[in-house]
Amino acid sequence: MSTDGNGGGPEVIGVRRGMFGAKGSGDTSGYGRLIRPVALPGSTPRPYGGYFDGVVDALTAALGDDVVAESIERVVVFRGELTLEVHRDRLLTVARALRDDAALRFELCLGVNGVHYPEDNGRELHAVYPLMSITHNRRLRVEVAAPDADPHIPSLFSVYPTTDWHERETFDFFGIVFDGHPSLTRIEMPDDWVGHPQRKDYPLGGVPVEYHGAQIPPPDERRAYN
Repeated sequence: MSTDGNGGGPEVIGVRRGMFGAKGSGDTSGYGRLIRPVALPGSTPRPYGGYFDGVVDALTAALGDDVVAESIERVVVFRGELTLEVHRDRLLTVARALRDDAALRFELCLGVNGVHYPEDNGRELHAVYPLMSITHNRRLRVEVAAPDADPHIPSLFSVYPTTDWHERETFDFFGIVFDGHPSLTRIEMPDDWVGHPQRKDYPLGGVPVEYHGAQIPPPDERRAYN
């Protein structure tokens, strides 16, 4: 099991400057001085607190120390939630143990959420699965990362069939390819649509609006505050 050596501190993956909108407008409002780091929560050292230690211990007992060390990239406790960051090649192994082991029994997968971090080099695309144990009344999140250049993650459909349409939606909007999904097609956008609209680098787009005789440009062409 990996710990990134930051002692639980945040992992800064980039810096965000200014606000939003088009660039090069010459705006002098001062908003361009806003600087905010883009940070992800780092590994959490033990004790994790609550039932979190018991869940990690039960998973280790079910899979063995060696498999867990190869499978779990890090354990993160952030804002009262337990997240297991799992290597994508080991996702199905970990998911089956979480579902089937009597001490775990995370029987319900509540979907999958896609996330795009363009600054997280080699890990730009993330899929987050919220799991719930009805037996033990517990929750955790399983997070898997993939590079933009190879956006493949194993489908959890064979373990949690409820992920069927959620994985299709995440594929549609983020471009994550869920290998083994029975029908990985677009679910919102037209089949011939180019691109994935919820990626951070996707153009904002929009339509111009006429107001009191003035022509207001689309949102991504209006003046910027940076």
